[in-house]
Amino acid sequence: MQQHIKILAILNIVYGAMAAFAGVIVMVVFGGLAGFAGMSGEQDALAGAGVLSVIGGMIVLFLFVLAAPSIIAGVGLLKYRSWARMLTIVLSALHLLSVPFGTALGIYGLWVLLKPESEALFRSRPPQAWPAPTV
Repeated sequence: MQQHIKILAILNIVYGAMAAFAGVIVMVVFGGLAGFAGMSGEQDALAGAGVLSVIGGMIVLFLFVLAAPSIIAGVGLLKYRSWARMLTIVLSALHLLSVPFGTALGIYGLWVLLKPESEALFRSRPPQAWPAPTV
């Protein structure tokens, strides 16, 4: 079951990173469109550039807000934190609505984390997969 938890953690981190990367792409595209719209210098074009900037900024903020919990949950799962298990269960239920990849991730997450063996792992906190640094 430890292997499944590690895979789920990595999948959540990748899923969150993909959403954050989509936010960066949207920022570049909307920033470029706003720049092109504002290059003419006309009053209407400047207003359009401002509108594009606001819309792009809101989309980017939305994508980053969606990405952050998945990344945080994935890192917490790697460290076997009990709060990460609960957060990932909630996120997995929400991922079910995101067809098709989110649905697959949500089903897998619920399958892994709702098993009694997983709950026991998070109560006992198994040792880390990598050794702690020595000073």
